[in-house]
Amino acid sequence: MAKVVIQECREYELNGLMKKINDGIERLGGWDLFVHPGDKVLLKVNLIGPKSSDSAAVTHSEFVRAVARILKQRGCEVWIGDSSGGAIAGIAPTAKSFRAAGYEKVAVEEGAVKNVFGCIPGLRKARYHKMAPNPESFGEILADIHQNAEFKLHIMDGIFAMQGEGPTAGDVYPANKILMSTDPLALDVAALKMLGVEVGEVAILGAAKERKIGECKLEDIIIDGDYKAIPKLDNFKLPKRYKSGKKRNNKVLIKVIDFFKTAPMVNRKKCRNCNVCVESCPVKAINRDTKQIDYKVCIECMCCHELCMYKAVELKKENFLADILTRLNRGKYR
Repeated sequence: MAKVVIQECREYELNGLMKKINDGIERLGGWDLFVHPGDKVLLKVNLIGPKSSDSAAVTHSEFVRAVARILKQRGCEVWIGDSSGGAIAGIAPTAKSFRAAGYEKVAVEEGAVKNVFGCIPGLRKARYHKMAPNPESFGEILADIHQNAEFKLHIMDGIFAMQGEGPTAGDVYPANKILMSTDPLALDVAALKMLGVEVGEVAILGAAKERKIGECKLEDIIIDGDYKAIPKLDNFKLPKRYKSGKKRNNKVLIKVIDFFKTAPMVNRKKCRNCNVCVESCPVKAINRDTKQIDYKVCIECMCCHELCMYKAVELKKENFLADILTRLNRGKYR
C-alpha cells in the first residue's frame, strides 16, 4: 500500500521544519532509502515566476533551506532547480525568479548549487501547451515527463497554500501542512481530499491513473504522521475555472456550466505592459498593443492568467448576463 505522511507545521522556522521533515522521512523508511553520502541531489522546486516566498505561489525559501541543510548534513551535493514559466523579451525569467523567491540567498548561505534548468527548460513548456490544449491531453505530457524524470521522493510545502485563482493570482491560505510520499499520485489524492475534491474530478490526473504511476484509491493509501486520517481544509476556495472532470449526461447541467464559463481578459488598469502574457501565449492569441485576446484562437490553457505577476489577467464570465448574476450574488453574501 502507498503511504502519505501528513505533518502539522504552522511556521517556516528552520529547526521546526527540519524536525518535521526528518520525522516524516523516518516514517517512509529513513533517508538511507533515498540518498547516500556523495550523492548529487536535485531539489526540484516549484518556481512559477518572480514571486516572493510569502506569496504562496512558490515553494518557500526556508522550506528549501531546511531540506538542503538536511541533505548537506548527510554528505550530499545539493542542487536547487526549476525552469520558470513565462517569457520577457523571449527569455524565461528563471534567474530573476531565483532571486525574488530567496533561493539564490539560500544557495549561497547553505553551499547548495543553483540550477536554472528544470525538467522542461526554457520556453518549450509553451509548445507543449499548444500540442495538448485540453486537460486530458496535457495530463499525458505530464505523465511522460514524470515517468522519464523518475523522482524518488515527493515533499509538499503546504504550510502556506494558495486558494482561489492560483497559481499566482490567489490568496494565501494557512493550510499548516507538510505532505510526504514516495508515491506522487497518492500524494495528490490526499491533498485533493483535503480540499474536498476527488481524484476522478481532476481530468489532468487521468493519464497518471491509467498508467498506474501511483495509487489513486483512498482505501489503499495509508495516512501517517501527525494525522491518521486525511484532515479537511475548511473554507478553502477553489478556482473559478475549476470544473469537475466526471462525465455528465445531464444536458441541462452542461448548459448551466457553459453559461457560467470563464475566460481570461486583460485588465488594462492593472497591466504594466511587461508582455509576459503576449510572449507566453502558446498560440499567439493576445495582441501586443491592445492586449485583446482572440478567443477563436485561444485554447484556454490559462498561461496568461497564471504567469501575470501583476494579476492583470482576470477571469471573466464569457456570458454577460452570467457575469451580472455572479456579481449580484457576491454582493448578496458579503
